[in-house]
Amino acid sequence: MLNRAVLTGRLTRDVDLRYTQSGIAVGSFSLAVDRSFTNQQGEREADFINCVIWRKSAENFANFTHKGSLVGIDGRIQTRNYENQQGQRVYVTEVVVDNFALLEPRGARNNSGNQQNGNAPQQNNGNANPFDNGSTNQPNNGSSNNGNNANNSGNPGDPFANSGDSIDISDDDLPF
Repeated sequence: MLNRAVLTGRLTRDVDLRYTQSGIAVGSFSLAVDRSFTNQQGEREADFINCVIWRKSAENFANFTHKGSLVGIDGRIQTRNYENQQGQRVYVTEVVVDNFALLEPRGARNNSGNQQNGNAPQQNNGNANPFDNGSTNQPNNGSSNNGNNANNSGNPGDPFANSGDSIDISDDDLPF
């Protein structure tokens, strides 16, 4: 049997990050996913899909996304029910997220987050993107930068941007 859901869409609101009584992080959010066809007026409609994410992934997802972020998720569909305060049975269908991908460049996430609510992450402490040198947010620890970004005319977070310097790599440095 197979139960997989793969979705690409935009967050309709910031992630609601909470913690269970035992201290486990759980995030809930809604994803707006465009339909692949248009209606009679030529407009593209969207489905709003409820999602839930658990543990460390929930904390990371909440820290690095905000309302309007373009994300891809991979998970499974789950149904559950509970009795509300009025004694009525409520049925919920949601996607339980196993994996996610941030589908916008880091600069676009930070800029739009600053315009909307200022909650976009400003520091990654080396955890988010291994290719981002984070020169504006990383501590110096007493060492010099050796001018690695001095001539970088492209994205300051891109170590491969056109800096005009040649890269000298010997065969011993290659992993293959």
